[in-house]
Amino acid sequence: MNISVIGTGYVGLVTGTCLAETGNNVLCIDIDESKVKKMQDGIVPIYEPLLDTLFDRNIQANRLKFSTSLEEGLNHGDIIFLALPTPEDEDGSADLSYVLGAAKNIGKLIKSYKVIVDKSTVPVGTADRVTEAIANETTVEFDVVSNPEFLREGFAVEDFLKPERIVIGSSSDKATQLMEKLYKPFVRSGNPIIIMDEKSAELTKYAANSFLATKITFMNEIANFCEKVGADVDKVRIGMGTDSRIGKRFLFPGIGYGGSCFPKDVKALHKSGKDNNYNFDILNAVIKVNDIQKRVLLPRIDAFFKGDLKDKKIAIWGLAFKPETDDIREAPALYIIEDLLKNGASITAFDPEAMENVERKFGNQVTFASDMYSAIQNADALIICTEWSIFRTPDFNKLKSEMNAPVIFDGRNLYDVQDIKNEGFYYSSIGRKTID
Repeated sequence: MNISVIGTGYVGLVTGTCLAETGNNVLCIDIDESKVKKMQDGIVPIYEPLLDTLFDRNIQANRLKFSTSLEEGLNHGDIIFLALPTPEDEDGSADLSYVLGAAKNIGKLIKSYKVIVDKSTVPVGTADRVTEAIANETTVEFDVVSNPEFLREGFAVEDFLKPERIVIGSSSDKATQLMEKLYKPFVRSGNPIIIMDEKSAELTKYAANSFLATKITFMNEIANFCEKVGADVDKVRIGMGTDSRIGKRFLFPGIGYGGSCFPKDVKALHKSGKDNNYNFDILNAVIKVNDIQKRVLLPRIDAFFKGDLKDKKIAIWGLAFKPETDDIREAPALYIIEDLLKNGASITAFDPEAMENVERKFGNQVTFASDMYSAIQNADALIICTEWSIFRTPDFNKLKSEMNAPVIFDGRNLYDVQDIKNEGFYYSSIGRKTID
């Protein structure tokens, strides 16, 4: 099939590349000329495991191409994916200006029947607004489908190629059949393609992300309470997770969730509720607790240094909001860095992928190390913000010899409490006993 993808951000590029991998002819459209030129030259603009391999292979096979021309994209594709940004607006709602702007331009350029697919995460009712925006500009037949993505950063290629489910929101049999044909190669193992109305499909994505964010936030609350009463959150987590009604996933406490999806989607659903005279009390609590949790280590750090962080050298391991990505949107590390800088600390940080993005934000206020051990040289304390695998089994003797003091504030509970006690560290983690 001939497919066009409008927008080559995280979702658009993964979508286009993976659709090309199953033999489709894909044209990706973006208004950023320099970005398009780089992609035409074989340069992947984002970090995502396995994406570069598929990207190169499909460019070489002539199945994946790039352009800045929306008209060319419309002429090429039978199915047109809209994978455009829906950033958080000042009031927490999703900004649909990019999506609706593209829809209006599609209406001006469309010449024959197309299926227009909302791939971006959008509020309930967006398919109707996209339909109206296109219909105001043309009499050509078209259909609008809602097809939310469920891609985890760090596992996006795997999630696209082997999806747990595919959700298609459509009121058109013709469009539904085309979408089922497109996705059939991805569900050969029997995972479902779920057909529903457009509004239900739109809400499914928000509901799923908001539920997972709620689950994470609940465990963070439990972890904080564990510290008050002397319980161990690791034991509580295991006891809960063995209940099949709850499950083991998303029960690991930490310093809050971040990224491009959970923060934005929770706020957008909360705002959508208000717009429809419904108050999501539980989501209001989730937002509030997560904002606090991102800074939960800071009072401990301040207390350890007796309120004097001036000229203290703090090492940070991990800057991305999660491992296997360079995405720093709403990353807890950013909040910690901002507070430490305000209090006069000097910061040396290391992350396998995200340092360039953080440098664009903080410039020379933060020193970036070439590796994890360079970061901790002469450090007065180490803060762990992201659970990259390389941080899980460090050389503790090297840490003790290179640091000014063996002090770790662990926002991701990477180490066993007894093991770290035996190593001779001061160790403060989430929901567990502090070792001093």
